[in-house]
Amino acid sequence: MRMDRKKASDVHDVIDRRAFLDRAAKFAAGGMTAAIVVDVLNPKFAQAQQVPKNDKRLMAESVEYSSPQGHGKMRGYLARPWRQTNQAIRAPAGLTGRRRPGVLVVHENGGLNPHIEDIVRRLAVQNFVAFAPDALTPLGGYPGDENKARELFDKLDQAKMQEDFVAAASYLKNRRECTGTIGVIGFGDGGGIANMLATRLPDLTAAASFYGNQPKTEDVAKIKAAVMIHYAENDERINAGWPAFEAALKANRIQHAMYRYPGTQHGFNNDTTPRYNEAAAKLAWQRTVTFFLRSLRR
Repeated sequence: MRMDRKKASDVHDVIDRRAFLDRAAKFAAGGMTAAIVVDVLNPKFAQAQQVPKNDKRLMAESVEYSSPQGHGKMRGYLARPWRQTNQAIRAPAGLTGRRRPGVLVVHENGGLNPHIEDIVRRLAVQNFVAFAPDALTPLGGYPGDENKARELFDKLDQAKMQEDFVAAASYLKNRRECTGTIGVIGFGDGGGIANMLATRLPDLTAAASFYGNQPKTEDVAKIKAAVMIHYAENDERINAGWPAFEAALKANRIQHAMYRYPGTQHGFNNDTTPRYNEAAAKLAWQRTVTFFLRSLRR
């Protein structure tokens, strides 16, 4: 997986706080101070929340799983439908008992923040067992501050992080609530990890990637999952890798679909930030849920 940290452009550009404040000051106008501009740009987690933490349709909790090669424990956030007898969520046709397909959720470069936890719950109300690991666990976990979280993310051992997500997929697949059929969804850096997992996991059924780095061309032949790709229109660095990825997908006859959303920027699905594009995000989410419903419940 191509990982160019110096050019990374997830929900925020990667610059230090002093540089950001200096830049914000230049754009401050009409009485807006740099501090106000910063506040406007900060994620609005509470306002964007779609599924409350205490939603009675769900069971949601923090869990731990083992990091490979004796590297201790990783933490994550798991949510699933409460139970089949709960009238708020009924078991789909073809499923028995309380078992559901699983979806692994891979966060952006900010760690397991409240937005990603909400994504997990959004999937759970669609009748999936959803699980989001926190890649920042070895460095203390998501710190509650987006700037600090991105600083920590850049310090992660990339090879270890990839193995931790591979282990997370196995953990989800073997949960008693899961049917053993799993997919993955990732955003930004997490979209690149979702693509990587598609090349690493022969038992992965579906992979959905939002504006993520493409896997190495020579690894595409290893993909067994159906693939769905979402790109922003204005995301030159990421989009530049698509032609080679598309050619490899076609050459290896891998089921795939790619959508590029007009007028959008990298991070358009994140409804806690100014880059959010409501129309594009809703359409991309609808397509993704339908993709998982069709792929994971066969």
